[in-house]
Amino acid sequence: MKHQLDFEKPIIELQNKLNSLREHPEKHSLGISFEEEIQIIEKKIEETRRQIFLNLTAWQRVQLARHPRRPYSLDYFQKTFSDFQELHGDRLYAEDRAMVGGFAKLGDHRVLVIGTQKGRDTKENILRNFGSAHPEGYRKALRLMRLANKFGLPIITLIDTAGAYPGVAAEERHIAEAIAVNLREMTLLEVPIITAVIGEGGSGGALGIGVADRVLILENAYYSVISPEGCAAILWKDRSNAAKAAAALKITAKDLLEFKLVDEIVPEPLGGAHTDPVGMAANLKIQLLKHLEEILALPVAERLQKRYLKFRSHGHFAEKIDNEGKMKPAHSVLMAAAKAVA
Repeated sequence: MKHQLDFEKPIIELQNKLNSLREHPEKHSLGISFEEEIQIIEKKIEETRRQIFLNLTAWQRVQLARHPRRPYSLDYFQKTFSDFQELHGDRLYAEDRAMVGGFAKLGDHRVLVIGTQKGRDTKENILRNFGSAHPEGYRKALRLMRLANKFGLPIITLIDTAGAYPGVAAEERHIAEAIAVNLREMTLLEVPIITAVIGEGGSGGALGIGVADRVLILENAYYSVISPEGCAAILWKDRSNAAKAAAALKITAKDLLEFKLVDEIVPEPLGGAHTDPVGMAANLKIQLLKHLEEILALPVAERLQKRYLKFRSHGHFAEKIDNEGKMKPAHSVLMAAAKAVA
């Protein structure tokens, strides 16, 4: 199997044994029938799969979120939505293929969809800039969102990016300003906005299209201000501690729901979204339609107020007081949390 993850090895070994037995039935145990041995192995595979995927660590979920066979935005645009018609360009500088969007239908609703898009192979990843958008990508997204606002179309955004492109060219074209403008303008758009984190949700690159009335997240996706590797490099001066950092950051769907940073977790098929893309697309469609109907029932003024308050409520923290009554700096509290996980 291509792209197997370390924790999937027990499943792969059992699957290889099953395939070998089917190809060479003469190797089966003499004490039981061939069909019985097949059933035993199949049951063992199912039990092992369930045991592994129902007890994933934060780092394992990050690995699943990055799985190269995981459905990307364009996959959902074709399977979750219908009649997708892509629009291009920011009308200022260039077309950014790391950010895709256009008109589509969700059930009976006409909507505008936007998403960050990765590539399946090296050639496509270069074209898509590995899913990390330049400033023109965020300006294109804003142009499309303003168009949707003009015509009264709900906006749905799909997030799957490690972050905005951090290169010199992006800085020269003011990436921070482009994202900041999106944050401001998305709080003011009068149409409903729903965001779904479908894979990686990295830093401002994700938030640049993530200010919404409802924020959903797939079961094995993550949403974080920094990648586990980046956090490990800062706290431990060693990126190999990424697993510890992932646990300390509390970036999994379950943690985010507990902290009220997301509104709902969209269940994935056992084994991850890539094991059943059609089923995953159907699950996402059900959740998007449910939340869209709820948001459409709200008056515009109430919807805008709720959206504003939603994001104003984020970012609360508690500072630790030491035995002498002195307040510890924020990085000391983070380091203490990281050591507790170690």
